[in-house]
Amino acid sequence: MSNSTSTPITGKLSSYAFWGHDGRALAEFYAAALGWPDEIQEYPDEQGVPTAFLTGDGTTTFVFYTARDYRTPNWPADELPFHLDLTFPDIGAAVERLVELGATKPDHQPGGEHWTVLLDPSGQPFCVNSRGA
Repeated sequence: MSNSTSTPITGKLSSYAFWGHDGRALAEFYAAALGWPDEIQEYPDEQGVPTAFLTGDGTTTFVFYTARDYRTPNWPADELPFHLDLTFPDIGAAVERLVELGATKPDHQPGGEHWTVLLDPSGQPFCVNSRGA
């Protein structure tokens, strides 16, 4: 609720957070996939075990958490709460490189020639397209 006479509150998105079986592996995968520096920042949990891993390019930050109870989505049967779209000038070359880095390509490809769905190392679907590349 806001009061029409008050100054609007504005925010700024600081990072995107993701959970998976292995937060470090996800941080390394996405840093390599996006051509970001490979310096991964680690943050421990209450017991001192590294659990959160940050990577970014100076404008965008991804935080990857290692979650004990993470369950890989059963896509396409499960609806997804979110997914990423990654843009590359050459979809074919990008898909080949992403698979080399640890992504997998599921049989179900609803995008036709418009985009390709891949699964990251945690099994989370993401799309590769050339829009805006």
